Amino acid sequence: MTELAGNTFIDGPAGRIEAIIKDPAARVSRAAIVCHPHPLFGGTMHNKVVFRIARAFQNAGFAVLRFNFRGTGKSEGQHDNGLGEQDDLRAVIEFAQRRYPEAEIWLAGFSFGSAVLLRAAACDERVRAFIAAGVPLSKYDFSGLLKCNKPKLFVHGSQDEYGAASDLEKLFATLDEPKELRIIDGADHFFEGALTELSDAVSRFIVSVDAGQRPQLRPPAD
Repeated sequence: MTELAGNTFIDGPAGRIEAIIKDPAARVSRAAIVCHPHPLFGGTMHNKVVFRIARAFQNAGFAVLRFNFRGTGKSEGQHDNGLGEQDDLRAVIEFAQRRYPEAEIWLAGFSFGSAVLLRAAACDERVRAFIAAGVPLSKYDFSGLLKCNKPKLFVHGSQDEYGAASDLEKLFATLDEPKELRIIDGADHFFEGALTELSDAVSRFIVSVDAGQRPQLRPPAD
């Protein structure tokens, strides 16, 4: 690991991986890794959805690591259509384990980042729980998730352009418990105007996992 101008560089399979790490003041018992949307469409670790998810983890006392996939920002290598990016994520998980040997590892991702997470590491035994926002269901196959019994949260906009909420509900119904699905009414793929609802869903999920409670599919009626 090297550091330059406040950013961290992690050794990855395609060269250096650029990252930003935020450590809490207290001892690190939990660390979250957050994956960004599609780099060919402007996605980086600075994306506002990624930032809001990361901030929710920070507010809960996590160490938080955002990083750029290969070929993005100052990360070396070339974009690999979500294949090599899975190896990037695995390398970042290994780095987090070395940096925080006593910490739980949580994962989160938005859009392309959620697809990489779900395909590469959602069922990884090193991962305590994961959050997938804006899953691009129309672009990728997620059948490998069927046997994954760790806590999981899916957050989706009812107007998402890259995956119908109804399709996510069908996939969700096939998944092992524990699981939570939060459909944000009126939100599009990028959660425009709904970032507060997104971060609130992340924060509530963290609390529910900490409490060992089974998350609810829908909020209780008044």
